[in-house]
Amino acid sequence: MQLNRYLRNIDWWLVGAVFALIGIGLMLIASATHSYATATGKAWHVERQSIFVAINVLLVIVCLRFDYRLLQQIAKPLYIFNLLLLLAVMFVGHAQLGAQRWIQLGPVTIQPSEFAKAIIIICLAAFLAKRAELYTDFTDYLPAIAYVFVPFVLVMRQPDLGTALVFAVILLGMLIMSGFKMRWLAMLSGAFVVLLPVFWMVLKEYQKNRIRVFLNPELDPFGAGYHVIQSKIAIGSGLLTGKGWFSGTQSQLNFLPENHTDFVFAVAGEEFGFLGVCVILFLYGIIIWRGLTIALNAEDDFGTLLAVGITFMFTFHMFVNIGMTAGIMPVTGIPLPFLSYGVSSLTTNMFLVGLLLNIRLRKQQLQF
Repeated sequence: MQLNRYLRNIDWWLVGAVFALIGIGLMLIASATHSYATATGKAWHVERQSIFVAINVLLVIVCLRFDYRLLQQIAKPLYIFNLLLLLAVMFVGHAQLGAQRWIQLGPVTIQPSEFAKAIIIICLAAFLAKRAELYTDFTDYLPAIAYVFVPFVLVMRQPDLGTALVFAVILLGMLIMSGFKMRWLAMLSGAFVVLLPVFWMVLKEYQKNRIRVFLNPELDPFGAGYHVIQSKIAIGSGLLTGKGWFSGTQSQLNFLPENHTDFVFAVAGEEFGFLGVCVILFLYGIIIWRGLTIALNAEDDFGTLLAVGITFMFTFHMFVNIGMTAGIMPVTGIPLPFLSYGVSSLTTNMFLVGLLLNIRLRKQQLQF
């Protein structure tokens, strides 16, 4: 009887949307890496992603077995662990394409900045919830801003501008939910505009080039602008119904770089067309809708802030990744949740989905 009640209160809209996207993602990864699989005789990327999907289903089940409010009690040591993990990248991490973001653990390569997103959501939610009654003036929010600024700087040092911006968006969403006034937000926006020249100076040259080619992709069509140009060709060539699974020329002939990770949406546009892309956007819309619903119905401030941070993170990832593949946002290297290949990204996203489900179940006073 208890199990039936428990199953009835699972957010099946959220679960269905997530696993539909994962299924579509596996199809896209299989197509994007088809030439590699043909050459080697092994569908390595699909097999590896599938294994970690199964492992992460178990992770979601584990997330449902404890009260999410326990995370509030371990927020401080979790925050310290997060800083140590990001510092470790600077000393034992290995570099790719000028960025040092990865740590090798045997056969598995992890990206600590991906896990840092989940950790900062938990820690910031705990930090803000504990001081909810103290926020009456702009200066009261400065400790929270400083709280996020430290990991922000560490991630920028890797350098990983995309993840650093995710931290900023998570902070923004939680501040607004905790009562941050719009005039204060306007002040911060003005300060950001004034500091843009300083911000430009700290960017690496390849990051500057990404912004330049965002404004004019033809500036370097065979270099920094190549990804965006090929991505737009792939999406545009899909027309209404697409060229068909495994039939996209841009991805199958490897004209489209990073087609199984950062530019997997371009593969979807080419092979599934406008209609297929609309299905994907609809599924993301369900996730955002359910995330906000869970946030508004959470039984405590910590749960509300946690769900808001998770939802803002998913939303930002979706808009930035799809925007960069369509050429309306700079290339930042932010993966598309549940579709892009990547163990660290998938694990982080599945853990956060588990937390959303947990928050909803605790509202119903259910224990698994």
